Amino acid sequence: MQITGSFSFPKARRLTDASEYERVRRDGFTRHGKLLTLCVAPAENSRPSRAGFITSRRLGKAVARNRVRRRLREIVRRHQHELRTGFWFVLIARTEAATANYRALEHEWLRLARRASILI
Repeated sequence: MQITGSFSFPKARRLTDASEYERVRRDGFTRHGKLLTLCVAPAENSRPSRAGFITSRRLGKAVARNRVRRRLREIVRRHQHELRTGFWFVLIARTEAATANYRALEHEWLRLARRASILI
């Protein structure tokens, strides 16, 4: 399978404002998993999908939160070409995500994304 396009994940592809996170929670729908919660909302136009990541202090200290956030960003970056356009989504890490390995997080992300119908 030949994939064209960049494999970078620039800041423009991420949700950064609190108002953007609030819009996804208000206008979207939610899918729950053991490790992650996925909130998805349609974007105004058919722009590329944008992602946001939430790791609360319940996960542990900053090292653990940052590790989970880096892993989630990498998982979404690797699968960005499989995402349908026109969606904003927020991944919320649950407490169990702090002790989960990369493969478990990736499996959970793919399962939730398929349930939310945001994968091609």
